[in-house]
Amino acid sequence: MSLDLRMAAPWRTDPLLPPADPFYATPPAVELLAPGAVVRARPVELALFGLVPQRITAWQLLYRTCDLDGAPEVAVTTVLLPADADPARSRPLVSFQCAIDAVAPQCFPSYALRRGARTLGSIAPLELPIIAMALRQGWAVSVPDHEGLGGRFGAAREPGYRALDGVRAALAFAPLGLDAAAPVALWGYSGGGLATAWAAELAAEYAPELRVVGAVAGSPVGDPAAAFVRLNGGWFAGFPAAFVAGLRQAYPDLDQILRDHLDERYRALLGEAEQRSTFALLLRFLRRDVSGHLRDGLDGLLAEPALRRILADIEPGTRAPAAPLLVLQGVRDEVIAVADIDAHVQRYRHAGATVHYLRIRRGSHLPLEFLVVPAALDWLTARFAGHVAPTGTTTVTSVTRSGPALRTHLAFLGVLARMLTGSRLTSTPGAEKTATATTTSTR
Repeated sequence: MSLDLRMAAPWRTDPLLPPADPFYATPPAVELLAPGAVVRARPVELALFGLVPQRITAWQLLYRTCDLDGAPEVAVTTVLLPADADPARSRPLVSFQCAIDAVAPQCFPSYALRRGARTLGSIAPLELPIIAMALRQGWAVSVPDHEGLGGRFGAAREPGYRALDGVRAALAFAPLGLDAAAPVALWGYSGGGLATAWAAELAAEYAPELRVVGAVAGSPVGDPAAAFVRLNGGWFAGFPAAFVAGLRQAYPDLDQILRDHLDERYRALLGEAEQRSTFALLLRFLRRDVSGHLRDGLDGLLAEPALRRILADIEPGTRAPAAPLLVLQGVRDEVIAVADIDAHVQRYRHAGATVHYLRIRRGSHLPLEFLVVPAALDWLTARFAGHVAPTGTTTVTSVTRSGPALRTHLAFLGVLARMLTGSRLTSTPGAEKTATATTTSTR
């Protein structure tokens, strides 16, 4: 099978949604390809909220991967380089898993980050400045559509397969100038943190050739079933609805369970959930209690043996990642319960993982993703440098009070200002040289 390298105009002002874009089409005999093999590639132009063009080098790669059961499929990753990147020099690669938290294709990063995309209600554009901070370090960044072409939010394992195969694709794609032996790190928050946890758990077994040096999982859900029950009927009831809508794409048995227990009204709402962006979902399902739509109440639904098997399957933490982890969580997080993350970390430690767990007393769910950027960058820099990873649990009042953290936040504001004006984004002085030296020293 030959590689389809699309070198025509690198963007359209009105990018097609993935289901209508021929670039996403599955090729014949995809099962004959090796995991991570690139099928198609195209340069793309990124834009902040689809409107402000960004001076960032970006390619999209369609590559072979698999679903939770190992069935072959394709997925897309968007790979970014600093604007001043020298393709003759290798550099570390970060796989950044966005918090897609929806089923609708307009929320996939490969669409939502492009110029001309209609991004209202999607999370990925909000995370682009965080990705830019990684580029500022001189790193390359892979941003996979980790839910796959079907938007299978919440499914077990497959977000990890897609992220790791996206890394394989990026390292093998010659125009990016990356080295197959480059150190790799994983990073994500909330739904992206859950995807990061899956990738970290599966890396050693599924992609042992990758030099995964660490993973940063911010607020990684911990216990999806508990989150469903806790968020139901509250301000964030749209998240459980999106979760169910995604899971019924991945687990065929779930659809019949829902037909047996849910009324037609809520099943119709789940159909809406498959079309709505993340924040539109939150508005549509605001304070909606699924119990009022259930034949036997929530307890009756959760007692279904087939559903219990699904819920057991989607809980992360039963495998010990071979690479060290940094887990970040707000103590008063209104979306993800700190107790669920405490238990998730404990499962990792019981399995033998190396974990540094940072609990933060101040900060709500969404702001914390930005507040913990200095901690994540410092930790990843140390992993790329080959330093021994710390362990243990630390609870702090704030992550913004130290001098280094304040300097990083000021740098973040500078990056955001440049992005808002469409100015050139470059790596910090000496960052590319350091990144190259780090890559060389860790081979």
